[in-house]
Parts: sequence; structure tokens; C-alpha cells
Amino acid sequence: MSQEKLEFLERSKEFWNPNKTQFWQDAGVDLVIDRREGYYLYDLDGRRLIDVHLNGGTYNLGHRNPELTEVLNAATQHFDMGNHHFPALARTALAEEMAACTPGDLKYTIYGAGGAEATELAIKSARNAMQKRKVVSIIKAYHGHSGLSVKAGDARFSKTFLSEDTAGEFVQVPFNDLNAMEDALRGRDVACVLMETIPATYGFPMPKEGYLPGVKALCERYDALYVADEVQTGLMRTGPLWAVNKFGIEPDIMIIGKGITGGIYPISCCVVTERAGKWLKSDGFAHMSTAGGAELGCIVALKTLQITQRPEVVSTVRYASNFIRAGLEEIKALYSDFFVGIRQNGLVMGLEFDHPEGAKPVMKYLYQNGVWAIFSTLDPRVLQFKPGILITQSLSEELLRRVEVAIGLARQEVLGKPQRHKKAV
Repeated sequence: MSQEKLEFLERSKEFWNPNKTQFWQDAGVDLVIDRREGYYLYDLDGRRLIDVHLNGGTYNLGHRNPELTEVLNAATQHFDMGNHHFPALARTALAEEMAACTPGDLKYTIYGAGGAEATELAIKSARNAMQKRKVVSIIKAYHGHSGLSVKAGDARFSKTFLSEDTAGEFVQVPFNDLNAMEDALRGRDVACVLMETIPATYGFPMPKEGYLPGVKALCERYDALYVADEVQTGLMRTGPLWAVNKFGIEPDIMIIGKGITGGIYPISCCVVTERAGKWLKSDGFAHMSTAGGAELGCIVALKTLQITQRPEVVSTVRYASNFIRAGLEEIKALYSDFFVGIRQNGLVMGLEFDHPEGAKPVMKYLYQNGVWAIFSTLDPRVLQFKPGILITQSLSEELLRRVEVAIGLARQEVLGKPQRHKKAV
């Protein structure tokens, strides 16, 4: 490590976040991101990393996508954030596009600056529409860190700030368990069910056949709204534009964040049906967000949607999903006593290891071998593995070569077994 980086990390601990900075150092990750371009990150020391973390899908289109930077630079010649109180051309244009490209009868777009704020909007809208307070989510869910959103997630994130639910208004049930979901809804006192289409921070467990449609049917039977959290699964990551499209779900509310920003300008969207958004007709000032729906962000988001929906992108996602899966299967066969599972829907992937914290050493050796991916916070057996939707054939091949080496080294550390050699690096 260079002296420059070492000094910077000490300053980071002193003035920014001491625990998080030290955590990464202890984990063998001394990453300080400097230059970034496409699907590459460059460390302060000049090391290049292939990014398959993408900050939860924020960089679906790569870092500093040239089309997005161009449209943002051009927009700054005329626009700024705008004023959230007044109608705005870009804000309305994006809302129109959202109504057109989202499933079912979703109509109004309510803006935030990040996914947690969009989750807050979903909960508040559902409570207003249904005149009920209770919210059901999944055990090990993650919907953000703000006041209401953190209550709907795992206690890992709420207890630090004494934000656990103490009134019984936020109920959690196991994923893939329709009986538990029905038990939670049976009292008809639930405003909404918050459902990540594929739970991200839990390591991408895949919904069983019929589970998500079953949850939607239960919501209809017991008069609760279905909220689809597409923050990490939306924008073509699973093949269609929204993951719920694969399951035939028409949600009452959809939460969109991360990827919609293009990694360029913060914005999030809570898209609601007329029923779920009825407060917009009675008191449009009930929620305010200075940065929500910033006009520059809306312009970037419109371009992001345009790029994402190009036919060649759809083809790339399909091909890359199959190619990378095939390569991972070969690596799994090589190290089947350690690398035991691949959770996949399109380019949403979780790599499962036979050790309680197996993804952590894999992350470390990936980092040492030029790949950045991160373990799942709520299930560290699983590595979140999220290639970008514009990934090329050559980059996919390089990625797989580096992954094979890293998993072999992690297995050697965890199991004490020698690395096997099948492919050249």
C-alpha cells in the first residue's frame, strides 16, 4: 500500500467513518476508488478492478457512461435541480415514461432522492389509501435506512438507532412461505406487503414457483396493497425491464432506485396506481422533498430508460446471463466441496459457499485478483455477483478466469486444500 493511500485511510477513520474504514482493512480490502470508467474501477494506487458489485445495480450501464455524462453536461446549460413545488418539463416527462413502461395500472410517479425515500413514500401512500397502519415484509428484508423504511428491514439496521418496531405495526414473515403470509394478512388490518422481487441483501434467494403470484392473490383477498421493491432487480437485470414482469405481477406500488440514476445523478421513483396515490388529489403538499425529482436527475433517468430498453441490450443480457452461468458452473464443478450453489435470475446472481462466512474470503481474493464483488450482509455465505447489462464477451471471459483463481485461493484458505488448475489466468 502506498504511503499516500495509508495516510488517506487514517484521515478517513478520523473524519469520516472509523468503523467502516477499519472493517474493510481488516477484511483485506484497502480499496480507495479513484478513476472509474465502464465496468472498471481504478484504485488510488492504480490497480484496476472489474466491478460486479455495481453498488447494488447503480452502475448497470457502467461508470460514467458517456451518453449519460453527455446528456447531463448538456442539461446543466439550461436546467438545475429545479423547485419541487412546481410542475416541471423533465419531471412530468419522466413520470409519463414511467406510467408507460411499468406494469398494470401504475400511473403517478412520486419522486425521492434515494431508494429509502421511495420506500417511505410507498408506505405512506399505502397507509393513506387503505387507512390501515400495518406493513408486512420479509424476514431478512432490506428496504433502506430511513425512519419507516428501516423498520421494514432486518433488526441489524434498526436496533443501532433504537428504531425497532415496538407497536406491532411492522410484521415480518419468512420468504417463500405463503402460509405465513396468509396468517399475517388474515386480520385484514394490513396496509401493504413490501416485497423485494428477489431479496438482495439476503443473498438473492429465488422465489419458488407460484410464490410471488400467490402473495399478490393474498393481498387482493385480504385487501392489502402489493408493493414491488425493484430497486436492485429492475432495469433489465433479470431480462425484462422489471423483474415482476417475469412473474406476471401487476403491483399497486413500485419502488425504483439505484439503476435509474445511471450512477450519475441521485433520483428514485415511487410509482403508484390511482387508488394508491389518491392523496395526490386531496393534498399534494402532504409530502415534500427538495431533491426529489430534481430536473437534472429526471433528464438522466429518461436517457437511462432509453438506453436500457434498446433491443441490443435485451440481447446482451440474455446472452451474458447464459454465458456467465455456464462458466460459473464449470468453476463450481472444479470446487464443488466449497462452491456449492448459484442463485440466478438473469444477471442477478448469488454465489453460495459451504461455510458460514464463505463469501468473505472469496471477496478478498477476488479483490486481490482484480474483481470487486461483495458478500451479502444478511447471509455472508453468499457473494452478490452482478455483472453489468452492457458487459462484453471479452470482459465476461476475463471475469470468469479471475473468478476461478479467486475461488480456488479462498477454498485453499478455508478448507486447507490445494488449488486446482483448469484454465490459464
